[in-house]
Amino acid sequence: MELRKSGKLKDEELSQRAIGAAIEVHRTLGPGFLESFYEEALCIELDILGVPYERQKTIEITYRNRKIGEHRLDLFIDGKLVLELKTVKEIDPIHYSVVRSYVKAAKATSGIILNFSSMPLTIKRVGLDSNPSSSLSFS
Repeated sequence: MELRKSGKLKDEELSQRAIGAAIEVHRTLGPGFLESFYEEALCIELDILGVPYERQKTIEITYRNRKIGEHRLDLFIDGKLVLELKTVKEIDPIHYSVVRSYVKAAKATSGIILNFSSMPLTIKRVGLDSNPSSSLSFS
């Protein structure tokens, strides 16, 4: 699965639209709410932007072609991008590892972790071959 083409992430425009929606939600609500509130508000923003998504999408986790469990993705954008919403003090390496696993299980092109509790909003891109230390912050 190739993540980069010509130095750009696959689905860069889709990622930017999702990030823009998250920034608007964070600017409007600020930190301090439950993840479910940010998820609801983000869905409203994505609807306004006309960005297709699935909310709480169930994906099967398999091992040797046998189902071993299920997970629900917070948001699955256009069948390509996993969005994981957090309200934590900071994004830990385990969050990155978990989302990386979700990207692989969902056969997605990439993922983004959004931490709505931080000020400014913390955005961490996740790909199968990307570096967990790369993150972006927006106020």
